[in-house]
Amino acid sequence: MERLASLEFIEKGKNLFITGPAGTGKSYLATALGYEACKKGVRTCYASASKLLGSLKVAKAKGTVETELKKIERCPLLILDDLFLVALDVKERGLLVEIVEDRYDRKSTIVTSQLSSDDWYEAIGDPTVADAILDRLVHGAHQIELTGESVRKIKASKK
Repeated sequence: MERLASLEFIEKGKNLFITGPAGTGKSYLATALGYEACKKGVRTCYASASKLLGSLKVAKAKGTVETELKKIERCPLLILDDLFLVALDVKERGLLVEIVEDRYDRKSTIVTSQLSSDDWYEAIGDPTVADAILDRLVHGAHQIELTGESVRKIKASKK
């Protein structure tokens, strides 16, 4: 974590995947790294993946999607929280490909997901699109797999 907190991965345009069961701290770690990036002056965009893709679908219908994608592209660090919590539809697949393509090897993305990258093919729903996304996101990325009991469940049992 100390090495990741140095933010060298952002300088190199590398990605980070944090996977594991619900409540194990994925969002917490991603947010902590995002906070550290902000403290060091790195422009950071945090988004719930499903909300971001939903708002981009609306922007596409309004004809403003390019403006929204450019805002995302300008951020050296994008945090996509809870990616693939819900399977992607056709429009969301296309939007995710655009985001990933625009950032490839130049900007960093932190992805949190309950699914390991092996299960992303099913969540994406189209093997060709999944190949494109995984090829650009996963290769050379740092990966953290969290295990254990939900922190929320542990806290609730202590009350």
